[in-house]
Amino acid sequence: MNNKMLLGGVVALAAAVSLAGCNAPAPAKPAVDIAKVADVVKADADQVITDFNARDAVKAVGHDAAGVVFMYHGQPDVVGVDADLADTKTQMADPAAKLAVSNETVEVASSGDMAVWHSTYARTSTDPKTKKPTTENGNWLMGYKQQSDGSWKITWSTMSDTPPAAPAAPAPKT
Repeated sequence: MNNKMLLGGVVALAAAVSLAGCNAPAPAKPAVDIAKVADVVKADADQVITDFNARDAVKAVGHDAAGVVFMYHGQPDVVGVDADLADTKTQMADPAAKLAVSNETVEVASSGDMAVWHSTYARTSTDPKTKKPTTENGNWLMGYKQQSDGSWKITWSTMSDTPPAAPAAPAPKT
């Protein structure tokens, strides 16, 4: 009986040890360098603007993820790389087309696989009514996601114009 109890104890111990291996924690992922990701995303956003202003639609759209969605005020969404390429070519056909940004910031998810780029923008284009260049100012957000190859691509973008500054109040009469 003692041998059976001893054998049973050994079998139970062996089973417990083998099951403990099943619950071993997954190897820790390397720490994410948030600042490095932010730098990569900012550099990509800057390159998008450079490519647009150089009137290279293919390069400008080369920053898009496959299912990218662009949302503009008062217009239908532009969905997918092909639709963005067509839209970008239309914008670039305007000789006045130009983008400028300022106040850029990048926020990176603690997981390190998503980031949001934000800036204010000035977009110059030809006013269809007056046929003269006009500049729209606003806020621009682009969502980035890390791709399976490690690159960062734009998955969504939205631009929202801001109203023109109110005229200065007249000086008080003295």
